Amino acid sequence: MKEGDDSLSIRAAWLHYVAGMTQGEVAARLNVTNVKAHRLIARANQNGAIKISIEGDIAGCMALERQLEATYKLGWSQVVPELHEHGMPIKALALAGGRFLQLEIEGGQSSLIGIGHGRTLSAAVSSMPKVDASKVRFVSLLGGVTRNYRANPHDVMHRLTERTGGAAFVMPVPFFANSAEDREILIAQRGVREVFDLASRADTMLVGIGTTELSAQLVASQMIEASEISEVREAGGVGEMLGHFFDRDGKPIETSLSARTLSPDLSVLRAGRIIAIAGGDDKLAAIRSVLRSGFLSGLITDERTAERLTRQDEGWL
Repeated sequence: MKEGDDSLSIRAAWLHYVAGMTQGEVAARLNVTNVKAHRLIARANQNGAIKISIEGDIAGCMALERQLEATYKLGWSQVVPELHEHGMPIKALALAGGRFLQLEIEGGQSSLIGIGHGRTLSAAVSSMPKVDASKVRFVSLLGGVTRNYRANPHDVMHRLTERTGGAAFVMPVPFFANSAEDREILIAQRGVREVFDLASRADTMLVGIGTTELSAQLVASQMIEASEISEVREAGGVGEMLGHFFDRDGKPIETSLSARTLSPDLSVLRAGRIIAIAGGDDKLAAIRSVLRSGFLSGLITDERTAERLTRQDEGWL
């Protein structure tokens, strides 16, 4: 095989073992013969790339990572191969997010890891193998009391402790208080202030990115009302991270929600190491918005989203 087939063999392995494609489907997707698809997958096995997870670099994804880092001044990024999922690429992002968390825990560089909320983060935790995190603490980065339990970020923290044995601290307050005065009262409660301060000191923060569409997860989970997200949209809001909203140029916007958000202040986030995990066509504008804010240190995304984020012809760059 040619030297360039190393990258292709990893891609074939992803499609076969992760996306669940047959060798015939892999051959059709990569535009190679069935025999070559078989050899590519076998090569990935022989090179030790296939273990519990698939390890190895894909040239195309690596090139996109370099482009993302240069375009948005990121310190680090990871682009995972597209698994051709319908809608949001949950499976691909979950595998990458789970692997990132595992390496952070095993590497020992972060003794306090802050966790955001959302379907992608929940899936990432679920995809992570059991690992010893007895020397690591986890802390919620935002309040999560909601009427929709399935969207409750505390459930993410519970899963995380089950898989790691690490100590976890949750913020038992709503994501948004009813007023700025209520926010101060809630933060002053015994136990809440300590967790809030702990969240502000997280070594690494793993967060999701939300949209400002009427179908946004914040609205679907009943954390905010449709009228409130409409106010954000009217003010130019495009992307959301930890309850903070940004316009298409990445500038924070002020709305009635801003003073009621129960998550670390922007000044704290500016000084932190924040890794976002997000992807999908529906979130493209929101991801661009948050990337342009300059708050992110790193991004985990899928191949299709990365290609569009680095494209020069969409009127953003």
